[in-house]
Amino acid sequence: MKSRRKIPRHLAAGLMTTVLALGGSVVQAEPKAYKIDGEHFSATFEVNHLGYAPVIGMFLEGEGQFQYDAEARDIPSGKVVFQSASVFSNHEKRDEHLRKDDFLHSERYPEITFEVTAFESTGQNTGQLTGDLTMLGETHPVTLDITLNKAAEYPISHEEYTLGVSASTTIQRSQWGMTYALDPLMVGDEVDLRFEFEAIEDGDWF
Repeated sequence: MKSRRKIPRHLAAGLMTTVLALGGSVVQAEPKAYKIDGEHFSATFEVNHLGYAPVIGMFLEGEGQFQYDAEARDIPSGKVVFQSASVFSNHEKRDEHLRKDDFLHSERYPEITFEVTAFESTGQNTGQLTGDLTMLGETHPVTLDITLNKAAEYPISHEEYTLGVSASTTIQRSQWGMTYALDPLMVGDEVDLRFEFEAIEDGDWF
């Protein structure tokens, strides 16, 4: 009976290291790119008016893309852009005022951008997303509370893998230099922001 040939210990150790490295690369998930579906994207704001009742409005034009790692429950990068002139509060004269330099100054600053800098998971489907919000030429960090509502192949229409996301935060508009009507207080400084959208898995990245 032939005896088995032993593999030298240093070669065996090297082989095991290689196997483990290859195995790790197989199971390690890669972040997938997602593009926000413009047909299912709502971006709203709410601000107090004279203490009577909040005014609720939205931005009608926006687009965005982000990366999501389902295995690690992480959002490593992403960017969303809103057209400031698309502001809508269901009152034509008020919307014209919002586009002026008292508020959004849309002619000079046509875009409002949010760019992801960090994500911290807080639960199975929740987290806090931090990013840089640029508005009126100033950039400041903002943290949003995130809920991943559903992740599955879409049952109708495009039938692509889709994420449903809810996000919200509160900012102080004065931090971006938007101080009109703060003294005396006519329009609140705190602005509640809320975003609801569906995002479709997309192979192309920025």
